[in-house]
Amino acid sequence: MRPRQTYKRVLDVCCGSRMFWFDKKDPRCLYADIRRETLITDTRPGRSPTVVDPDVMANFTELPFDDASFYHVVFDPPHTLNMDSTTRTVKKYGTLGDDWKAILRAGFSECFRVLKPNGTLIFKWSDVHIPLKEILVLTDMKPLYGHKSGKQQHTHWVAFIK
Repeated sequence: MRPRQTYKRVLDVCCGSRMFWFDKKDPRCLYADIRRETLITDTRPGRSPTVVDPDVMANFTELPFDDASFYHVVFDPPHTLNMDSTTRTVKKYGTLGDDWKAILRAGFSECFRVLKPNGTLIFKWSDVHIPLKEILVLTDMKPLYGHKSGKQQHTHWVAFIK
């Protein structure tokens, strides 16, 4: 039996540029993403580049962590479907392909695998391309509650407990 690895308490599995974090370097969180890059997504004067600099490079469909390692997991995958990779939105947030159901199903599975018993998962989803109801059926876990936000109420925040 290998020794149990020690991790931080929180895992963000697709952190991107950490846009919604109050503290983008919160020491309680381990930030993971499939990419590391600096993107110029807005060329207007005074705009900063988008920086994606995870602590760990990892694909949310195959997380390199032991089972039951985190108390809290944040899952904010790409929300758009089959968009042109040269667009500002895709450069900043990514996009899903035709295999989106399998990818998100694997993502949910991995998030719950690394979550400790009674741990919480916060899932963020924008239903502009795919309705939330089509996403929630991709996991057997039952959500606790959710909240719509944003000017047009397209972003959903959904809480789960393992």
